Amino acid sequence: MGWAAHTGRTAAIATLVALAAQDARAANGAYAVDAADISEVGSCKVESWMSAASNTDFSAVANPSCVVDPFRPIELSLQTIRARSDGDWSTTLAPKAKTNFIPTGIGRWGLSAYGGGSFDAATGETLTAFAVIPATFRLSETMRINLNGGWLWDRTVDRHYLTYGVGFDWKFTDTLQWTIEAYGQAGASEIASVVQPRLQTGVRYRPNEIFSVDVIYGHNITGENANWITLGTTIRFPVPGAQPEHHRTGHL
Repeated sequence: MGWAAHTGRTAAIATLVALAAQDARAANGAYAVDAADISEVGSCKVESWMSAASNTDFSAVANPSCVVDPFRPIELSLQTIRARSDGDWSTTLAPKAKTNFIPTGIGRWGLSAYGGGSFDAATGETLTAFAVIPATFRLSETMRINLNGGWLWDRTVDRHYLTYGVGFDWKFTDTLQWTIEAYGQAGASEIASVVQPRLQTGVRYRPNEIFSVDVIYGHNITGENANWITLGTTIRFPVPGAQPEHHRTGHL
């Protein structure tokens, strides 16, 4: 089957399958739709970003993560979110664990799973719990489609949601990558924008294997019906002596 046929088949699947992200993000830095890959065992990274909205909402996020192998490779992360919404400030912690079941590859699907929750750092109150299945189909060494599907429990209103998402990544030069994604949550809510689709698109500049920076435009990214600008960075700490990630995997 040729590349065009693979593209058409994958696009059709993407439009028919509902898949996902949740409020506790860092799927791929500041992006919400995750890829099925995880990093090499022993490697770590620190993702951080600041987001400002047209309605004056604001968030600053730090997300350190490392890959360990207690019985299989697992990526552990702890996201810290300092946010202002409707003039009120909050600090949230969101631990997450992710593992890969089927490695990604060109012309085939890769599959992983992750789960976690979030809680209020001041009160210790549990806010959410979530579980997500990310799937990735690589069209080439420089293009991939990511599909996510999962479940979210918003304990603050005691409601359960189906979460969904689809994203497309294209590394169009050696140092620049474009991403576009749509995601959201399906279920009952008194606020319409909470269950309306959310959109982000941005460009990543990665001059080397260690550092990258993202500039992202988003709409309704936390379910508040506002426009957002996000500036994010990632600093990676690879395993000493290991091959660079691109050389190891052969693709972005």
